[in-house]
Amino acid sequence: MGKLVALTLLGVSLALIGERLLNFRDKVSTSREIKSTEPQTCHLIEGLENGSEDIDILPSGLAFISTGLKYPGMPSFAPDKPGRIFLMDLNEQNPKAQALEISGVFDQESLNPHGISTFVDKDHTVYLYVVNHPHMDSTVEIFKFEDQQRSLIHLKTIKHELFKSVNDIVVLGPEQFYATRDRYFTSYFLVLLEMILDPHWTSVLFYSPKEVKVVAQGFSSANGITVSLDQKYVYVADVTAKNIHIMKKHGNWDLTPVKVIQLGTLVDNLNVDPATGDILAGCHPNPMKLLIYNPEDPPGSEVLRIQDSLSDNPRVSTLYLNNGSVLQGSTVAAVYHKKMLIGSIFHKALYCEL
Repeated sequence: MGKLVALTLLGVSLALIGERLLNFRDKVSTSREIKSTEPQTCHLIEGLENGSEDIDILPSGLAFISTGLKYPGMPSFAPDKPGRIFLMDLNEQNPKAQALEISGVFDQESLNPHGISTFVDKDHTVYLYVVNHPHMDSTVEIFKFEDQQRSLIHLKTIKHELFKSVNDIVVLGPEQFYATRDRYFTSYFLVLLEMILDPHWTSVLFYSPKEVKVVAQGFSSANGITVSLDQKYVYVADVTAKNIHIMKKHGNWDLTPVKVIQLGTLVDNLNVDPATGDILAGCHPNPMKLLIYNPEDPPGSEVLRIQDSLSDNPRVSTLYLNNGSVLQGSTVAAVYHKKMLIGSIFHKALYCEL
């Protein structure tokens, strides 16, 4: 009898693993015929050669760009160089990317920037929050932006036991932010097992100096995060589930689900168009090419616009689609006055006029 039970349990376990392996294969082996959709005026941004994983644009038109991310399983064209933060002024006729110098007590060699978010205080001081992975750990670094010197002053490093595999961040107040956790485990073997079994254990965290808590969970892999223009709703990209979760924000910072928008493509970082409130999503149309990188057959890039996201029939349109011949592995798009920046995990960055 004991042997029969053991064999039965083994059979069930193998069947479950087999089913999850097939599901994982279906998620990442998406093969699409990519027909280019590109604005007429687009060009690669000089100086951004090692990724541009996240982009955040101030209402004034100053764009912050995180570059040089080293992420497990992803290629890196400069594995021995620290990451940098770049700035572009989109009010200029021909905007250029400028690396920002960093002062203060901070180990710049350990900068491995992932998601970023800006916050403008009541006195118009600009703060930049950066998800950092020093030695593959997860911290949040707070910088003050000096406009005249075009530089950053490091103010503080935030650490917490819940900060594991942090991906993206959106700041809503002084040291008050939501952050996504894209993996539950941190060791390579367990992360691989998690990807295959897909237990939906990733989450959204809320941080303040007084309270740190999980405010939403059950995601396959919570990735990009942003907030609606009226700050009533939070948008969370579940990258491997290929969808965006719309969550209602409450006075105690908890989040409750409102709806899920299925997109049929791997969704990375999110931004909101400040003129319309539309969601802009950087996406990966052929994810297997990210996991098994071949420069002769590179991963493509895709940017989607989601209009009327709270309605019964959101409208999804393509702003940019390329097979990797121009931009590889897009992660993010942000717009300002008909100008669009598109970033990537490890490749370059694109400037387009819409």
